[in-house]
Amino acid sequence: MSPLDVFAVLVSMMSPLEAFAVLVSILGVSLTIRRSIWCWMVNLVAVSLYAYLFYEVKLYGEVILQTIFMGMNVYGFYHWSQAKQHDHEIRIAVLGMPKALLQIGMAVVGGLAFGSILHFFTDAAVPFLDAQLAAFSLLGTYWTSQKHIATWMLWVVVDIIYVGMFSYKELYLTAVLYGLFVGLAGFGWWQWLQVKNKQQGQQQSKALKYNAEI
Repeated sequence: MSPLDVFAVLVSMMSPLEAFAVLVSILGVSLTIRRSIWCWMVNLVAVSLYAYLFYEVKLYGEVILQTIFMGMNVYGFYHWSQAKQHDHEIRIAVLGMPKALLQIGMAVVGGLAFGSILHFFTDAAVPFLDAQLAAFSLLGTYWTSQKHIATWMLWVVVDIIYVGMFSYKELYLTAVLYGLFVGLAGFGWWQWLQVKNKQQGQQQSKALKYNAEI
């Protein structure tokens, strides 16, 4: 059986909603790797579908996360469109270590606070894990909107943990999807690294040409 046949079998085992959400999500990540600005609109559809799916299985942190993602996707589309108008392409940006550590710390604190709310005021299945994953997913989306290559390493870690959580909630096919996302995130990091090196080379060439002309 070919990989395509295996995928077709997996899709046939899903509910129509989950199957459609999976396919749209894969398309969205693929467009993000290619730095296509339309990844944000495709991902907007995906998060809307998953918001309803997670509500059905009482992953309320994920429901709220997907709702916030809707706004983040609109912001990402706007930010990339402005950058493209200025640079004529989506340029990879550098994320300094102090700034990264500060934002990771903020995500941890935010996740703990959100997890406490879910724990005491809802019947969420795994409140603290759900909340921490939500917080770091928001950070990952923000880093993507800022075009930081570090976003892909963060998504590798987050998606691996998501595989475990969805398996625990018996959303096995969504767990398979997130397993695929781990591979896509690794590939995305490699692709963006190649682009970053190319863009740095172009900048150095322009600088040398400018200095030669002076």
